[in-house]
Amino acid sequence: MKVFVTYICFLVIVFNADLLLAQDNIFSKNEAPQFTIRGSVVESDTQNPIPNVNIEISGGAYTTTNIFGDFRIEARKGDELIIRHKDFETVYYIIQSSERIKVEVEPLDEEYSKINKFSRSKPQAFNALIDSAETYLKTDAKKSIQFATDALSESKSTKENSEVYEVLADIYVFWKQYDLAVSKYRISLQNIKNNAVSLKLAKAYRLNKNYQESIEIYNAINKKELSNWELVTLHEGLGDTYLLTQDYDASISSYKEGLAVAEKHLIKPKVTDLNSKIAQTYSAKGEKLNAKNYFNQSLKLANTENKKRAIEEKVKFADFQNNLNDYSNEIDLRKEVLEDINDIKNDSIFDKESDLTLQKQNYKIGNAYALQDDFENAIPYLEKSIKEANKNEDLVVEKDATRKLSEVFNNAGEHEKAISTIKNYERLVDELYIKKEQEISQAARFSKDIASKQNRILSLESDRALSESKYQLNIEQTRRQKLIIYSLIGGVLLLLITAFFMYNYIKQQRLANNLLALKTLRSQMNPHFIFNALNSVNSFIASNDERTANKYLSDFSLLMRAVLENSEEDFIPLEKEIELLQLYTKLEHFRFKDKFDYTITVDDAININDFVIPPMLLQPYIENAVWHGLRYKKTKGHLNIAIAQNKADEIRISIIDDGVGRKKSKALKTEHQQKQNSKGMGNIKKRVTILNAMYKDKVDVHIEDFKDNTEDTGTQVIVTLKKD
Repeated sequence: MKVFVTYICFLVIVFNADLLLAQDNIFSKNEAPQFTIRGSVVESDTQNPIPNVNIEISGGAYTTTNIFGDFRIEARKGDELIIRHKDFETVYYIIQSSERIKVEVEPLDEEYSKINKFSRSKPQAFNALIDSAETYLKTDAKKSIQFATDALSESKSTKENSEVYEVLADIYVFWKQYDLAVSKYRISLQNIKNNAVSLKLAKAYRLNKNYQESIEIYNAINKKELSNWELVTLHEGLGDTYLLTQDYDASISSYKEGLAVAEKHLIKPKVTDLNSKIAQTYSAKGEKLNAKNYFNQSLKLANTENKKRAIEEKVKFADFQNNLNDYSNEIDLRKEVLEDINDIKNDSIFDKESDLTLQKQNYKIGNAYALQDDFENAIPYLEKSIKEANKNEDLVVEKDATRKLSEVFNNAGEHEKAISTIKNYERLVDELYIKKEQEISQAARFSKDIASKQNRILSLESDRALSESKYQLNIEQTRRQKLIIYSLIGGVLLLLITAFFMYNYIKQQRLANNLLALKTLRSQMNPHFIFNALNSVNSFIASNDERTANKYLSDFSLLMRAVLENSEEDFIPLEKEIELLQLYTKLEHFRFKDKFDYTITVDDAININDFVIPPMLLQPYIENAVWHGLRYKKTKGHLNIAIAQNKADEIRISIIDDGVGRKKSKALKTEHQQKQNSKGMGNIKKRVTILNAMYKDKVDVHIEDFKDNTEDTGTQVIVTLKKD
C-alpha cells in the first residue's frame, strides 16, 4: 500500500514569554543551542507505527524510526529536518524549537496526492505534560518534575513510562542530582531498551563519579545499532570517563575513534570538540608538543564555525599556554578574546561560570602580567576585572581579582593601596560567605522539594504495580484457556508440518528412484551399442582389412569416450548430441557404404546452446534405421537427419530412412533378433516416460511409416524437444 504525507501535527506547549525573550537574547542565529527533537511516524487511519523511516538533519545527525515509529535526533534552531521513506514523498521542515513532531500518512488518493504540509493539532494529555516538563526543565525544577509526575499518571504503556523516566532523569542531571538521574535512567531502560538512554545513563554514572559503571555501560552498548552521531557520542563519553580516571592513553584512543567517525561522516561540531579534547588530554599527560598540534587544529576548525565556538577554543589554547609559562602569547591571545567577546556581547549573554566573560579574561591577563612582574600592565587589567565582576555580580571573580590586585600593589611597593585593597578583599569574602549560606539554604529547600516529588513518583509507581498485579490476576483465568487453544493449534500445525516433510521425503525418494532407473537404462544401452561396434571391428579384421579396422577403431574410441563422459548426465547440450550423431552415423556408413548415404542438416536459425537433450536418445533410432531398414534394402538407400525449430521454445528432430520399413524388417528377423529389438526400444520408451515425469513433458517421440503403397515404406521418427 502506497502512502503519502497528509499532515504533521506539533504538540507545542506555550512557552513563558520571558523565557522566549531570554532565549532570543542568549543565542544568535549561528549560536543556537542544541536540543533533542522527538517525533513519530504513523499511519493516519490505523495509527500503526512505520519503522525504518530515514530521519536526517541536513549536514548533521542521522537516525531512523524504531519499531514503535518513534525517533529522536539532535538539532538546533534553524536546522532543516528531512524525513524520507520509500512509501511517501520526502518532507522538509525548518526546526523552530524542541517541539514534538508527529507525521501521519494515509493511503494514496489522487484528490489529495499533492498535499504535503505541516499543521497544528490539539495535543494529547500525555504528550502535552511531557513537553511541559521539558519546557521548564532548565528554569523551574519543581514545576518540571510536577509535569513529569502528572505525565506518569497519564501513561498508558511501557513506552510512555520509559519516556517519563527519561525526562525525569534529564531534569535531575541538569539540577545536578546525579544519583537520582541514574535511578530514573535505569527504570526507563527497564521499560524499553534504548541506546540513546543508555548513553545518557553512562554519562550520569560519570557525573556521579561511578566511573567503572560508566565504562561498563558504554562498552555494553551495541555499536552496530547506533547512528553516526550516537557512535561519536559514545567514544567521546568513554574518553571523558577515562580522562577522569587519569587513564590518558585509553582516553586519547577513545577520542580518536570518535574523531575518525566524525570526520568520515562530516559531523563538524564533533570534529572540533574531539580535537580540542585530545589536545587537553595530551596536555594533562605532559605531551606538550602533541597537545599544541591538536590545539592548533581545533582552533583552525573552530574559526570555520560560529564566533562563540572560536572564542571558546582560543580560551582553552590560552589556558594551555599558561601551563607552558608562555605568558606573552597567552596575553596576546586573551586580548584577541576580549575583542571577540565585545563583538558578540550584544547578541549573547554568558553565564557567570562561563570562561567567556570580560571579568575572567581581564583577570587572567592581569595575572599573566603579574607572573612576568610587569605590575604596571597588570594593575589596569585587574581593575577592569573588578569593575566588570561588580557590574555582573560575579563575587567569586571580584574576590580573586581584588586579592591578586592587593598582591601586585604590595610587590610594586604601593603598600597603602595594597592595604586598602586587602580590606575590600575581606569585605568581599564576607559577602561571598553570606551568599554561599543563602545558596546552601536554597539547595536544602530544593532538595526537600525534590524529595517530596520523588515520594509522589514512588507512590505512583506503587499504585501502578498494584494495578498491574490485579490485571495479572484477571488475565490468569483466560491464560489457561488460551494455552489449551494454542496447544491444539500447535498440534494441528505440527501435523501439517509433519505431512509437509513426509510429502517432500516421498517426492525426493521418487526422484531418486527415477534417477536410478535412468542410470540403469543407460547402462543397459551402452553394452548393446559397444557389442555392435566391436562386431564391425571383428568383421574388418576377419577380412584382413587392418587399415580400415584401425581407422574404424580410432573413430570408435572417440565416440566411446564422448558416450562415457555423458553417461552420468540426464541432459547434455544439443551441440554435443549433434557431434555424437555425426560421429556415430559416420561409423555406420563406414561399415555399410554400399547400403546407404546420409545427410545431417541443422537449421541455421536454431541457437543450439539454448537446448539440452538426454544423451544417447537419438542413437538407437539411427541404429534401427541402418540395421533393420536400410541394411535389408535391395538398392542403395538414404538416411536423412534434420533438426528444425517449430516454435521459439521447441525444436523438431526428424530421422527418416527409405528402408524396407518396420513390417517387412520384422518378417526378415530371426526370433532372437526380434527379442533384442523389443528390449532396446522398450528401454528408450521407459527413458522418455521417466524424463517426462521428472521434467514436465520435455520430450515427445512419434514413429510412423515414411511412405505408403510402396515396396520399401521406410520409417520416420519425429522427436520433439522443448526448451527449459
